[in-house]
Order: sequence, then C-alpha cells, then structure tokens
Amino acid sequence: MTNEAKYEEYQMGSLNHSFIQARLVRLLPEDGFTIMTELSLDVSQIDMKSFGLKIKEEIKPDISLYKGDYEPNLYEDVVKMSEMPTLVIEILSPTQGFSEVLVKFKAYFALGVTSCWLITPTLGAVTVCSAESYEAQNCKFFDIAHDTEVVDDVLDIRLPLQEVFRKNPKKTTEY
Repeated sequence: MTNEAKYEEYQMGSLNHSFIQARLVRLLPEDGFTIMTELSLDVSQIDMKSFGLKIKEEIKPDISLYKGDYEPNLYEDVVKMSEMPTLVIEILSPTQGFSEVLVKFKAYFALGVTSCWLITPTLGAVTVCSAESYEAQNCKFFDIAHDTEVVDDVLDIRLPLQEVFRKNPKKTTEY
C-alpha cells in the first residue's frame, strides 16, 4: 500500500462526518457557486513535504466550493482538478487531529484557496479562516452554544449553525 493510500485510509469518515457533509452541501449557496464533494485537487506544483504533509500529487477536501456555474462535459471527466476552489471545507473525523487539518489549511492557502472552514462535530463548531486571518492566528470560531450562524465575511456566505448540526427541538433518530 502506498503512503497516499495509507493517508486516505487514515482519513476515513464516520457517521457524523458523512451527515454533516451532506447537510453542508444542502445549505451552501448555489447561486454563483458550484459545490463539489471529495474532489481530488492537483497539488503537484508545490512540495507538500514543506508543510509536513505526506502527499505528493493530490489532496481531497471534504467539500470544495468554486465560484461560477459548472457545466459538466460527460465525455471528458477530470480526475485531478488543477484549478483550486474558492472555499475548502474539512470536517474533523474521529481519527484526525485539529492541528493536522490546520497544516492542510496552510497548504490550501499556498495553492490559492481563498477561505477554509474546519468543522468540529464533537464541539458543534465551525472555524473560518482566510489566508490573512490564518497568518494572524485570528480565524473566526462559531459554535452552537454561542452563535446562530457561520459567517464567512471574505466570501459573503452565511449559514444557520443549528441547521449544520441539526440542533433543533424536533425529535430525531439516533444511531
């Protein structure tokens, strides 16, 4: 098994990870944006080892958001996207560490991504970083105990935080 395959195996999601990913896809704005899940991004132009990542050619964020409307060419698919998204969303899985994802953010910003979100299911929290706020160690933190929405000022995106984590008084099924 290659290092990249081991890395991908280690990054496996969970029930909460999958649930929140699906919720985000439904809640993110589609007007003027295209939402992609698990899209491989070509990172071969940068040495990822300089960020401490054991990735050579591709990285696969949980969600990528591109500006503009994508028209698929069903006859010619793209395996690794060379154009970087405007927004990358990573959902922390039970096997990942917080600092591990923040290192990936540094790489995403070096590749030209505008904004990165870290979803922390166990805390019911979303951390929103731009390249500038990341460098200044001043990312914005939103959690369901104190906030009603996630706000990305750089991209002008607002999402109802309670809906991301489906925290409402209705009775829901537990797994």
